[in-house]
Amino acid sequence: MKIIKLDAIDSTNSFLKEMVKNSTVENYTVIVTKKQTNGRGQMHTKWLSEPNKNLTFSILLNNLKVKLYQQKYLNFAVSLAIYKVLKRLDLKNIAIKWANDIMSDNKKICGILIENSLKKDIVTSSIVGIGLNVNQTNFPESIKNVTSLKLLKNKDFNLDDLLEKIVSEVKNWIQYLDTDKKYLEDCYLKNLYKKDKVATFRDVNDNLFTGMIIGISKNGKLQIKFENDTIQEFGIKEIAFA
Repeated sequence: MKIIKLDAIDSTNSFLKEMVKNSTVENYTVIVTKKQTNGRGQMHTKWLSEPNKNLTFSILLNNLKVKLYQQKYLNFAVSLAIYKVLKRLDLKNIAIKWANDIMSDNKKICGILIENSLKKDIVTSSIVGIGLNVNQTNFPESIKNVTSLKLLKNKDFNLDDLLEKIVSEVKNWIQYLDTDKKYLEDCYLKNLYKKDKVATFRDVNDNLFTGMIIGISKNGKLQIKFENDTIQEFGIKEIAFA
């Protein structure tokens, strides 16, 4: 793996995207920065991170041959890679929150942003942005329900060591895109946050409703079952836990 370390950058995903646009970039090239001034999350949200305390980085995945309608498996692979690394740290109640967040003890510890490049109906490459809260202990009041490794384990963690472990694990799980997509989905669903549990949700119109997460649809939407046994599918940012 090739790791490029930067002191400060607006967005590791944007920086890596420009690299790919202007030159030939080696597969699994990593851009990591101590300070990210304009980190991005899902659907144009911002990722805020205290400088020098956390992991904010992006990985280039080249030579992919994932059909567009199967891109959910790429999400599964990356999420599971981070889940497995954190699981080995003996954190409380680690789970994958749909679509690409990692939770510990019901608080968000990691966010993932995946930006795919297409050729016709095939995902040929992807830039995976990862923000992991590591040694930060104070968060802005605007950020709710978050935690970090240090808050959970009461000790500092080596950022370089964590980075190498995550990238190595991503390599391991990406292989299943070609060999066993069913295994990816089974593992993802097994560790999906609040799956098969009655929960309260809030839709885009601020309406509350209860239902149960039962799975992920073929096109990657969240499937929720209601009390009357009907099932409805929701896209990213269409609902949130209340």
